[in-house]
Amino acid sequence: MASYKISEAARLLAVSDDTVRRWIDAGTLPTTGASPVEIPGAALAARAVELAAAPGDPADVLSSARNRFVGLVTRVQIDGVMAQVDIQSGPHRVVSLMSSEAVRELGLEPGSLAVAVVKATTVIVETPKA
Repeated sequence: MASYKISEAARLLAVSDDTVRRWIDAGTLPTTGASPVEIPGAALAARAVELAAAPGDPADVLSSARNRFVGLVTRVQIDGVMAQVDIQSGPHRVVSLMSSEAVRELGLEPGSLAVAVVKATTVIVETPKA
């Protein structure tokens, strides 16, 4: 089973090393008992899910798409009939290519609240080389 050093856990959770140490001291984040201190991968993943509270979805709709990223539009680049829209949703950057017409109809501009709805037929997962 994977385990992570305090500095690695802090980087993955986007917090400081001291925050991870405080969580360990408070019993919020368990360790493997090894020296130097390491955090079990499963516990780290569970903590990441707890911390990933996304902003509330303003849409009052039912949808089969489960991958909904609520965020702020950070960039709109229009080039002829197509446009690229960047949305920052927590630590995630979502980039969407759409028609310029759709950008205008939705009133998308930097600072706009938007929801990126992703329904993909393929998702590729990669892991670092050992």
